[in-house]
Amino acid sequence: MFQRLREDVASVRDRDPAARSAFEVLTCYPGIHALFIHRIANACWRRGFLWLGRFTSHIGRLLTGIEIHPGATMGRRVFIDHGMGVVIGETAVVGDECTIYQGVTLGGTSLYRGAKRHPTLGRGVVVGAGAQVLGGFEVGDGAKIGSCAVVVKPVPAGATAVGNPARVIEAGADEERRRRAEQAGFTAYGVTRDMEDPTSKALTALVDHALETDRRLECLLRRLERAGIQLDDEAKEEVADHAHVDLGKIRPNC
Repeated sequence: MFQRLREDVASVRDRDPAARSAFEVLTCYPGIHALFIHRIANACWRRGFLWLGRFTSHIGRLLTGIEIHPGATMGRRVFIDHGMGVVIGETAVVGDECTIYQGVTLGGTSLYRGAKRHPTLGRGVVVGAGAQVLGGFEVGDGAKIGSCAVVVKPVPAGATAVGNPARVIEAGADEERRRRAEQAGFTAYGVTRDMEDPTSKALTALVDHALETDRRLECLLRRLERAGIQLDDEAKEEVADHAHVDLGKIRPNC
């Protein structure tokens, strides 16, 4: 047990730049405390002391804000960061070196006793803050669950699941999406090179696109008029509707 505790402390120091010393991790990180208490509760559970296991788990929840059912299987070097509000169900399996952030639920959707109701996380899975992983399916090795995602179906190894309900993005598609997003001036996690608000940048891009569309439409209408094609009143009204936009600043010669 103490060997695994040393592994837990070392894994926290490797993955959290805010961890300054082993003593700080051991005394100030609720995820470490929750895992230690869970191992005691799980030992009681496996030996048939079910009430004692549940009570020990309950004490851990009161002390840490992290609820791990004593029947859950936790791997080695699991890092529960911050941890408040994390709920891990009875038949859940968390693989080695997983990282789980605050507000995560590994829950079940079935009411049948004895069935595999909760998810299985493979090795090195990262589950973002507020994510809900619900059901007795598998999340493959190295997969990532985005913050606040609601996952109700299996996630392949190395893939990313985002959204509500979550959509699965394959590893190759994720890389292509990242490359295209960078070309468009947007980077993942809402952080841009110049630290502008990503929502503001997206709206600005939409406005620019609308202005460019208006410019091209006006150029087309002018060319039609020069070619001797008479415009009907409806087309002229469409152009007039956009007269409030000063296209002279952006319109090149048509």
